[in-house]
Amino acid sequence: MIISKTKEEIELMRESALVVSKTLGMLAKEVKPGVTTLQLDAMAEEFIRSQGAIPGFLGLYDFPNTLCMSPNEQVVHGIPNNEPLKSGDIISIDCGAIKNGFYGDHAYTFAVGEISPEVEQLLKVTKASLYVGIREFKINNRVGDVGYAIQNHCESHGYGVVRELVGHGLGRKMHEAPEMPNYGKRGRGKKFIEGMVVAIEPMVNLGTQRIKQHRDGWTITTLDKKPSAHFEHDVAIVDGKPELLSTFAYIYDALDIESNEEDEFRQNPIII
Repeated sequence: MIISKTKEEIELMRESALVVSKTLGMLAKEVKPGVTTLQLDAMAEEFIRSQGAIPGFLGLYDFPNTLCMSPNEQVVHGIPNNEPLKSGDIISIDCGAIKNGFYGDHAYTFAVGEISPEVEQLLKVTKASLYVGIREFKINNRVGDVGYAIQNHCESHGYGVVRELVGHGLGRKMHEAPEMPNYGKRGRGKKFIEGMVVAIEPMVNLGTQRIKQHRDGWTITTLDKKPSAHFEHDVAIVDGKPELLSTFAYIYDALDIESNEEDEFRQNPIII
């Protein structure tokens, strides 16, 4: 069952989402060659708690850490470890936080040092597909409209769109209805309604769409061991249209990146 949120609840969820956005912004300057994902994980836990929130992933379904850290061919759900990042890596950092009784859930794939043009293009296309999908998240559209838009955008560039892993509804639970696949057919699936909040998160591979799960029960990698990209936003339907609750603005501020990509999905600007 889809749980619609009031405008007051959506504003509380915005606070939760922004805790995650600020955490990713803090980490943006720390993602560099030589740092370990366990070090980044510890920084994130301390920061989230300093914001009056609780790490949303820690202990969820028995996950052992605050962040899902997935470098290179890892798609999602990577477990932080002591292996240092190196120049040329990419890493998806997926973060959750609970504040006001609601979850925020938000992800960004970072470049570590200089990356190849081929991988840089993968990141660019995957992030663009996120906004292509968000544009379809509006009153009277359906789940398939979002999935089709993401799939069409990514496959037109020759990339593999992961089928087994999906976005999801978000609220007082991390995973609510409906599931939000990154593929689909227009006009199919659950119809969107006012007050819905979802996490839309394209997971896109440089090569095959096929994946495999490792023995740790968490780590997912591409079957051909080619890189994978992952970007995620929390989005609500407000007055019939998509409204971003999360933002990449803190990341862009840390990395001196100028962008207006979020403007059409936000009624009020983010003040850094």
